[in-house]
Amino acid sequence: MRVAYLGPQGSFSEEAAYKYFTNDNVEWYMCDSIIEVLEAVGENKAETGIVPIENTIEGTINITADGLLRNQLYIEAEIIFPVSMNLLVVEEGIQLHEIREVWSIYPVLAQCKEFIRKAKVKSKQFDSSSAAALAVKEYGRREVAAISSESAAKLFNLHIAKGNIQDNLENHTRFVVVSKDYENSKQWNNKNNKTMLLVSPNKEHSGVLSSILNVFTALSINLTWIESRPTKKKLGTYHFFIEAEGGLHENKISKAITILEAFGHEVHVLGTYHTTHL
Repeated sequence: MRVAYLGPQGSFSEEAAYKYFTNDNVEWYMCDSIIEVLEAVGENKAETGIVPIENTIEGTINITADGLLRNQLYIEAEIIFPVSMNLLVVEEGIQLHEIREVWSIYPVLAQCKEFIRKAKVKSKQFDSSSAAALAVKEYGRREVAAISSESAAKLFNLHIAKGNIQDNLENHTRFVVVSKDYENSKQWNNKNNKTMLLVSPNKEHSGVLSSILNVFTALSINLTWIESRPTKKKLGTYHFFIEAEGGLHENKISKAITILEAFGHEVHVLGTYHTTHL
């Protein structure tokens, strides 16, 4: 099985992919962007892909949500990955007060802005956190550190001067495993504990989202994620990603879909799946 994931080597996405896919027959297909991962699956260059869709601090990753629809993909699994930001230096024994500049990708720097502010250091953006780690290794400057993953430290033989420097110690990134296999994404598995729906209102009017959500309330269905995205057809028109607690095999979920369709809304099942905590 070929699995597409977001590189480069040492990235958090690679670490999540390696920890989730432990089968020996996996063929890895590294990509340069989230869009490229989704397109690889959509164009059958890979059977499966793993992409980040939400982060505790940064919120929803919109290019993933939009890319799922653009490439007509379905969700097979959800992965909750704890993100630990580490300060990587070129030599063991370098003290924090010696560091004058930190390097990483913008979202990582944003998730560590309180640490950067208190340390009174400059920051420099790179294309990825692992690219920053590689640059620290190649330049060999004691006063520069990278903010990256533990796997990047091992990959580039760097030392962790300080771990868990992110602003929120409960920082997690949610990944989804996607494929083009519609039937596989809808498999009736009693272990599936979530279902992702795309609801497109029959017409835009005041309170339309409220009326949609009332269906789930009436059926005592807990919603774990709601995201509105433009339909890209007409200004001011939106559809809604709605993640519900419960597998497609549960009567309450199928009943909610039936009611929404009876109201004239268009409902697409984007997957029913199990949550894995790494």
